[in-house]
Order: sequence, then structure tokens, then C-alpha cells
Amino acid sequence: MDLSTRAIGEVVHPTAAFYNPPPDLRTPESPSTVNHAFESSWENSLLNPKNRIDSLELPQNPLWRVDGCAGLGTQYYVLPLFLQRIPPMRMDVFVSDLQPPLIREQLELDRAFHTKDAARLSRLAIARHIVRILQAWTTNDFQDLDSFEKYYKRVPFGSRIVLEEMALDTRRIRLRVGLNHNLEHKLLPPSTLKYLWGPEFPLPEVIDFFDVHVISVLHDSVCLVRIHEQLYIFKALTSGAKYLYHELKMLCTLEPHANIISRPIHLVTKRCNFGTKRAVAGFTTFYHSKGTLRDVLPLLRAHGQLRRDDQLKWAIQLTSALEDLKSRSGTYYPDLRLDNIVLSENSDVVMVDFEQRGVWCEFAAPEINAIEYVRLIATDENVPLSISDKYREILEELVSNFESLEDERYTNPEFGFNIPWIALSAIEQEAAEVYMLGRVLWCIFEGVSGPQKAAVWQSYRWEPDIEFPEYRRTPQAMRDLIDRCTRGRRGTLSRVIVRQHSRLLLTSQAVNEQTADNVKDAARAFWSTEIEAAEKFLGLRNAQRKTGTWNDNYYDRPTLNQVLQALEAFRDEVPPQLNP
Repeated sequence: MDLSTRAIGEVVHPTAAFYNPPPDLRTPESPSTVNHAFESSWENSLLNPKNRIDSLELPQNPLWRVDGCAGLGTQYYVLPLFLQRIPPMRMDVFVSDLQPPLIREQLELDRAFHTKDAARLSRLAIARHIVRILQAWTTNDFQDLDSFEKYYKRVPFGSRIVLEEMALDTRRIRLRVGLNHNLEHKLLPPSTLKYLWGPEFPLPEVIDFFDVHVISVLHDSVCLVRIHEQLYIFKALTSGAKYLYHELKMLCTLEPHANIISRPIHLVTKRCNFGTKRAVAGFTTFYHSKGTLRDVLPLLRAHGQLRRDDQLKWAIQLTSALEDLKSRSGTYYPDLRLDNIVLSENSDVVMVDFEQRGVWCEFAAPEINAIEYVRLIATDENVPLSISDKYREILEELVSNFESLEDERYTNPEFGFNIPWIALSAIEQEAAEVYMLGRVLWCIFEGVSGPQKAAVWQSYRWEPDIEFPEYRRTPQAMRDLIDRCTRGRRGTLSRVIVRQHSRLLLTSQAVNEQTADNVKDAARAFWSTEIEAAEKFLGLRNAQRKTGTWNDNYYDRPTLNQVLQALEAFRDEVPPQLNP
């Protein structure tokens, strides 16, 4: 089965158990078998010149650069290289996922679905195609480059370059700019934030949007920027501005800790196109150039440089930071994964990303997943109404105001917008954090980039060679600790369906014997079982909470403090050494 956004609802999410896509999305794969080939007619043959890309040769002096990808292969971060100073307009390119098989294959859209980083993405046909399209647009539709610069700086923040009617010939592609006035309308001025948070709230120093100059786009919400010759990270969101303001509030009020990102340095404001409102578009934080543990761990291991004392140091620092968040700041951290752990200049871990959105489906603790499955089914418009209504009732019992939290507006909720985590008590939240910590500890001691091989959502430069909870390199004492942290774990979809390169395949059948429908049927069966288990767990929890007999640490996991003590005890027993 080909990778596309349809695969999320039909296979990857629990909605697969009930998925009923609208007619315009029911486009059959061509053909249905995994070993597909186009019809051998001249009309569809790749020997026919009309079915080939006109060229993928980059211009001699390219005016644009593609820095990455998001939106499961539909959003591409692009920068106009000819501007002497590039403001953080975040004017990304958007490509529809609903493309004919011929175009999908020629432009490698299935690979773009899971390829995020600039180094690998730049080698794909779609990235080169976009550079050529933008080159032609810039030179043909504007009088000169100065005219384009004036236009670029006038559009609303987060406007979109939409490639309509995608074609293999760049001359046939229709390009449209979607002006994102709606986003600027939702952005709030510092005065409103002060009103919501209190007149004495410690907002960072305010600087102007056009004093921020982009060096590169690192993520859909993160740019490396230069301000007065200093490098910083600029955080901004072109969708879901409410999460930006929640994170800003969090970072300004957290108790300081050596292994948690420092409070923001600048508040970046932009004058909006309508009216006189000067709104907060983002903020800056320190730039840690050594990168994330996701990339560092496998690279060090590959070169025989991953030291046991470093692994223990990082594990202890991370656990200490989580304990501090709970005990001193009284909050939870649902975003625990290697992507959100960077290394400082002294090679100490630093936790980043405090939007409190949570991790991908299936990556969290089973009690979190149970509620998230309910939320996804309750709010997905492709699930039959009779089914979604049932799960909305369950969700309302868990979080009575969940609909207000789903609203796009920022309303200053005390505990953020993460419905599954808000539904839990403080003790339950800590137990869920310990579960995620266990999976991260497994990655640290195994020296891999993630807990799953060939994760559907994202491929890595260095893919894991094993999958949690298999062990090869972790010391026995740490294996025992990780197993205690991850009590209650359930089997994942990857036992049944895996990503092989850019396709979803069954693990139980030969490649040439399976069809896309087989994959969908297997996903439906898997998710039906998981949803049934989730309902039983939530029903038991609800009943026992009413009688006062519910154990908030249902799976009997250690506390964060107990994990910290176990790590420190192991560190004191084991001399420094290189990993085998």
C-alpha cells in the first residue's frame, strides 16, 4: 500500500477500525497489488516523453532552497536565497497529496511522506521540482528581484505557496499564493497576553519581526536565525498559534533547571496587515548546535564513541529535569522523545518543546493512548456519526470541556490543550511520564534514533536496527529498570504492518501476495482489538474512581524519584567504559 495522507485514517490511526472516507478520497491505488506496474500502453508508459519530468537539473544560480518537509509530504519549507536578509515569513510550499500514480512515482512523493531533513530531501525529485517551479515564478511573474522582495515582505505571516494542478512539466503548473490573513487575525499583541497572564507577567524583551534574519528552517516551527550577529532559535507556529502562547507562558514561568531550556530571550512582534495590531509572532531561545539525541546517539555508536558514562549522565540529567518539572513547577511533560532533547556545548542534555501537545499516536503510555484513541475517533469527520457520537460521550465524561480545548483560539487554559493528559491525575501523569522515560532510556542505552524500526511517520538518517523492547546493548540492571518503567505496554501496529522504504506492508505475507485491501483489513482488525482494550480500561477506571478504589499507579511503575535513585546507584557501581 502506498504511503499517503489517506494511509493515516485507513491504517495508521485507530480510525482505521471505522474509516469511511468521502468519495473524492476513494481513489483506488493503481493497481492494487504491492508489486504494481503501470499499464503497458504507450499512453501510460514512462518511455512516452509526456510522462517524464521535463528536467530535474537545478538552475546554475538557484534563487530558492528547500530546507525540509512536514505535513506528511505536503508542506515544504523554502527560502528565497537572493534576499540579503530573509525575514521569517514562513511562506512554505504546499502540494496536494491527491496526485495521480504517475506523478507520485516520478516526483517521489511517497518518499517525501516520511523524509523530513534537508540533506535527504534535497535529493528527492519533488524538492528539485519545487526549486525549478519557484525559479520560474520569481523570474516570470515579477518585474525584478527587488519587486519580489517587496511583495514577500508585505504578505501576511505564514502565507502559502500552493502548487495547483501539479504536472511533470513546470510550465503547466499553476501556482497560487494563499494569503494567511486568518493566522494574523488570531495572533495576539503583548498587551492581550499581559491581560490574560497578569500585569506583572515577565515578558521577554520585544524586538521587531524584520530584525530577525533566517539562516535555515530546521522544523515546521523552528528556524535558525541571526539577530545582531548572534545565532538564536526562532520558534513560531503557522497553525495552532494557541500552542505557541501556551509554550511561551510555560517557559516564562518554569523554575530554572540546568537541563531545561532557558526562558525565551526575545518576544518577536509583527505589525499585521489589517489595522494597527502589532502581534506576537514568535519568540527566540538559545541555539544548541550539537543537535538532538535522535541524531547524536546512532552517530556516536557507529563510530564507537558512545560511552557508558555519557549514557548514564544523560539518563540522570533527563530524569532529574522531569522530577524537577513535577516537584517544583507542578506541571507535566507529554512531549518526551529524542527529537526534543538537544545537547549543550558541554554535551549536557537540554529539554525543549513545551507546547504540551504530546507524542505521536502509539508512542505514549497505554493509558494515554486509550484516551487519545477515543479522542481521534470522536473528532474525525471520516468516522460515521453514530460511532463518533458514542466516543464523544466517553470523552465528555473524561474532560467535560474538551470541545473548548479543541477550539483554535487561545483561551489561557491552566493545564494546556492536551486532552488525554488533562484527564489524568498528577500521579497518573507521573506514571505516564515514567513510561515514556523508559522508552527514551532504551534508546539511550541501545544507541538508536527511536523505539521503532521504520516508523511510518518519519524516517531517520540512521534508522534503528532493533525495535523496543528487544535488547542487545543495554546492561541487565538498566533492562530491569526499563521493563519496570514500561509496565502495561501493549503490542504496536508495527507487529502487523511495517513501512518498507515508502510502502506499508504486512509482516505475515509475502510482498507479491498482498494487496492494499489486505493491509487495510489487517489494520482494521488490529485497531478494533486496541479500541476494545482501551474501552475496557477506561470503563474500569471510571467505575473504580466512582467507588474510590482506583489505583492511580495502575501498572505499578516506579516514580521519577525512584528511577533517578536507580540510575545514580548504577552509575556509582559501574566504572566508565566504551560500549561494546
